[in-house]
Amino acid sequence: MVKKYYLLGAVSGILSAVASLIYQYVYKESLGADFSGIIGIPAVVGSCLTGGLIAATGYWLLEKFIKKHSEIVFNLLFTILSFASIVGAFAMKLPLTVEMPELFPGLVVPMHFLPALAWMTLKPMFVGSKS
Repeated sequence: MVKKYYLLGAVSGILSAVASLIYQYVYKESLGADFSGIIGIPAVVGSCLTGGLIAATGYWLLEKFIKKHSEIVFNLLFTILSFASIVGAFAMKLPLTVEMPELFPGLVVPMHFLPALAWMTLKPMFVGSKS
């Protein structure tokens, strides 16, 4: 069962990375704000994969210790942690050479929710859902 969780974490990480990169491209093309020097492809892919694998570990631990309500507790924690993670996007100090720094949170804040969205979308296909 642990393999399923980590496979789900890896696949949801890849899916959220692809969605983030597509969003970054669309954002750049529509607004002309290019932040690829600050958050490049390796950073986006790495953070999404790391998030997916950490989520898999968390889900496995909750399944192990809280059997009955692990799914709702996990979803609640994942959502809360996703909201908490956006604080870093607003606190980040950008270089003075960056044009339109006020658009940076508009790029990265939605990206913080994509790993959770990918996990919750793909979970029924990998693990099933509890009713």
